[in-house]
Amino acid sequence: MKHGKKYKEAAKLVDRAMLYEPAEAISLIKKTATAKFDETVEVHVKTGCDGRHAEQQVRGAVVLPNGTGRTTRVLVFAKGDKLAEAEAAGADHVGGDELIPKIQNEGWLDFDVVVATPDMMGVVGRLGKILGPKGLMPNPKAGTVTPDVTKAVKEIKAGKIEYRLDKTNIIHAPIGKVSFDEQKLSENFDALMEALVKAKPSALKGQYMRSIVLATTMGPGVKVSTAKF
Repeated sequence: MKHGKKYKEAAKLVDRAMLYEPAEAISLIKKTATAKFDETVEVHVKTGCDGRHAEQQVRGAVVLPNGTGRTTRVLVFAKGDKLAEAEAAGADHVGGDELIPKIQNEGWLDFDVVVATPDMMGVVGRLGKILGPKGLMPNPKAGTVTPDVTKAVKEIKAGKIEYRLDKTNIIHAPIGKVSFDEQKLSENFDALMEALVKAKPSALKGQYMRSIVLATTMGPGVKVSTAKF
């Protein structure tokens, strides 16, 4: 992959051989962010898990204390009183069966998170082939299949993020924007790492967190020491 001049200059600030403490890494990635837009700060955790085994899966959600710095569009599948409840909580879109053809036939995907009440999962299941590959399928572990739509919507709007293993057993998660001050990014980083430590599969033998890298959308990666995790 070819990198531009700005990236190369930013990369010179990072010692590739060094494992930085989280606070140092956060300070450094703020300096290496050179894009003209407010880049997202991301954490990439390489695990020793084997996601092919159900008992080694890592999946869940955490509310970042300082939010993500972006507006999250929430779609809620519900019926009856729950429709009004979801709207009152601040959901961007609410509905039921009538949304299925809109998503299936018209390719409508103007949302970032899907929440569903348990009694709607039979309906939402018909969208598995569309929502599944995009990571949008509601899931009880992530708190997106729940009768408490008010709590779900409010937490997502407040900065709740999902984390899960990808096919290479790496977890990727945003912890804010470059415009956040270092303390806010540190607090969000700590909240995510605490959740990941708690989510360690009991069936896993050997090292859980093999490497942690912090990076901005367009910037170079900075390796973080795994010692305290």
